[in-house]
Amino acid sequence: MKPKVLVDMDGVLADVYSQYIALEYKDTGVKPVLEDLYGKTEEESFPSFHKYVRSKGFFETAPLLPDAVKGLKYLNDKYKVLIVSSATEFPNSLTEKQRWLNEYFPFITWEQMIFCGRKDSIQGDIMIDDHPKNLRTFGGRRILFTQPHNMCIDEASYQRVSGWEEIMNLL
Repeated sequence: MKPKVLVDMDGVLADVYSQYIALEYKDTGVKPVLEDLYGKTEEESFPSFHKYVRSKGFFETAPLLPDAVKGLKYLNDKYKVLIVSSATEFPNSLTEKQRWLNEYFPFITWEQMIFCGRKDSIQGDIMIDDHPKNLRTFGGRRILFTQPHNMCIDEASYQRVSGWEEIMNLL
């Protein structure tokens, strides 16, 4: 049986930071500098965060992170992949995330999509996520996908990766 790999969506497949930055610039005329956001939560970094994630189209229009399609295809061929995404907190996120996955990752079936509130009840062998809170309770191999909010996290129990090329080399 193939090992089960749990893959997060926002911040691992979807480039939500470039989306936040573009929206913040559109709203305020100020373009946040990525390095200035290191160690801050999305809520701290973007004053209108809750407005953005509650707006229609936010999750459906997120750009892809570099090599996300290639990387997920690689994993899907080698492992049992499940996309595990928190999708019940914000009004439009569940349906928009499903449409987004269908558009960019047609090789991922509906049976491979797990939309939930919290991820601590989902089990697998490997988890790739950008939020340490999701990795903390996971019992398998934990891979932390680098994003500004986790730049100050130095946790020996996580393997840090900076992109999909690193994931493909690692797994």
